[in-house]
Amino acid sequence: MAKTIIPAPGGISIVEPKAALNLANRVVTDVPTSFRILQQKATPPASVPPLTDGVRVVTAGEYKEAALCLAEAFAKDDVARYFVDVPDREHWTEEEKWALHVEILEYVTYAHILKGLVTTIGDFGAVALWMPPGQNMDDMWTILRSGMWRLNYRLSSEGKRRFFNEFLPLLHDVKHGVLGERDDESWYLVYLGTRPSAQGKGYARKLIENVTKQADRDGRACYLESSNPINPAIYRKFGFEERRAVHLQRGEKNIQLDIMVREPVSVENESEVKQ
Repeated sequence: MAKTIIPAPGGISIVEPKAALNLANRVVTDVPTSFRILQQKATPPASVPPLTDGVRVVTAGEYKEAALCLAEAFAKDDVARYFVDVPDREHWTEEEKWALHVEILEYVTYAHILKGLVTTIGDFGAVALWMPPGQNMDDMWTILRSGMWRLNYRLSSEGKRRFFNEFLPLLHDVKHGVLGERDDESWYLVYLGTRPSAQGKGYARKLIENVTKQADRDGRACYLESSNPINPAIYRKFGFEERRAVHLQRGEKNIQLDIMVREPVSVENESEVKQ
C-alpha cells in the first residue's frame, strides 16, 4: 500500500480524534498517527536491479495497462475498495465504483513510475510497485504530474477521510515505527498483483526476487503491508516475517493489514533460504 504523502485541499489535513470514528466494539490500532506534509527534497534516480526471467520496467506510456492489471488483481480487496465502497457513494453503480477504483490505481502507478520502480512480466500478467531506498512521493511535482491531486475531488467526503486522515498517516507512521532509522534505506513493496488469468505461472515470485536479490547484495531490508489473510504464508516463503498487525476502522468491519519485513540474506545463507 502506497506510502504517499498528499496534501488535502488547502494543504492541511486534520486527523480526527478516535471518538469521532465510532469505534465501539472494534479493535483499536495502537499507533498514534500524524499527517505531515514534507518539504520537497532532491533525491537520486531510482535504482533498477538487473532484469532477469522476463521481468521488465513499465514505461510512462504503459501506466494504464499496468494499473488495469492491479485493478483486476485487487478487484475485491478490502483495502483497495475501502475508499470506494463508502456510505456516501451507495447511490453509485458498480460501473462508477469500478471506474474510480481503476482511476486511483492509475494515479498510484504513474506516481511510482515517476519516483519509484514499476515492473511487470508477461503481457502485464503481474505488476509490482516498489519504492526504492532514498525515494518517496512527498513532493508536489510528483503529486501534480501523477494526477494524485485529483483524489481531493474524486473521492467522496468519507472517502477522503479514510484516505487522507486514516490510511496514509497510519501507513506512514507504522512503517517508520517498524523500520526506525532504516525507513528511508529499505525497499518498499507497495503493490504486487497478478491478474486472475495469469495466476499459477510464477510471475509474483519473479517480480519479488528481482528486487530481493538486489536487496541482499546491498544489505537492505524489504517492507510490505498485506491486506489478504492468505498472503503472509506466501510471503514467508520469500523470507518476509510478520512484525505487527494494524487495522483500518472507519468501515463496517475492521480491516487488518499485516506488516512484514524481509531482512537481507547473506550470500552464504542464500542456498539455505531456497531449500
